[in-house]
Amino acid sequence: MSCLNPTIVNNGIQFEMQECISRGKELLERYTAATPFPHIVLDDFLSETLLGRVVDEFPAREPRPHSDAHSVYKAGYTLERITSAYITNLLFALNSAQFLSFLEQMTGIEGLISDPYYVGGGLHETGRGGHLSIHADFNVQQKLKLIRRLNLILYLNKNWSDDYGGHLELWHRDMSGMARKVAPIMGRAVVFNTDSDSYHGHPDPLMAPPDVFRRSIALYYYTSPSTNLDQIRHHSTQFRVRSGTGDRHDLKTMIYEGAKDLCPPVLWRWVRRQHDRGTEMARS
Repeated sequence: MSCLNPTIVNNGIQFEMQECISRGKELLERYTAATPFPHIVLDDFLSETLLGRVVDEFPAREPRPHSDAHSVYKAGYTLERITSAYITNLLFALNSAQFLSFLEQMTGIEGLISDPYYVGGGLHETGRGGHLSIHADFNVQQKLKLIRRLNLILYLNKNWSDDYGGHLELWHRDMSGMARKVAPIMGRAVVFNTDSDSYHGHPDPLMAPPDVFRRSIALYYYTSPSTNLDQIRHHSTQFRVRSGTGDRHDLKTMIYEGAKDLCPPVLWRWVRRQHDRGTEMARS
């Protein structure tokens, strides 16, 4: 039996509200007690039959996947790049009121809001040699002016071998070491709080065969800010260096973040708007 069992009719997928609420309540203590920050790993989150069709209808591989110093050979597919009605409806269902109720009950975070724009989310795919450096995620969804609270990662990798690597690593908040390592196997879901020191990633190069890709669904959830957003220190993705490795410092982000302490508030708001506009363009 899967963790959640939505109704599937043709291309339509719908979670049942009472199941979402009751299952979320069952998982609350396990979620909130987890270290190094609140999180949970759930196997068989959705049925393999449901997710198998997602694999079958996954978009064709991008000919030139994104690569930089911290994210290598990674492709992301948001709604405009997904042609499958079935996958689109699954993403809608994972943004629905029923599923938000599951997340609220499990995490204890009330008033969760899904992102209809899927900024940074959707379908992700990484090829051989790819990695994603340890990082904490951006904390403000600029278009909707919301505070990021949760990540959901749902893996889509059949017959995944440990030898391939690609494990999600959760690191201690002080970056003193890795606290948990999670293999990206089919049907496994990971949900975690996205604080400014919730460090995670898959930092070592993927060793899968050239025709095998690390695939996942990634969705992010938000709440309304409790104070004026100008009083919150906005930050983009914060990459961190593991001690004793060849990890590279993210100098561009360090300079940008440090500018806040030097700029007058009016000038800083202008700098931030220009940065956010450039970030959104890079994601499109």
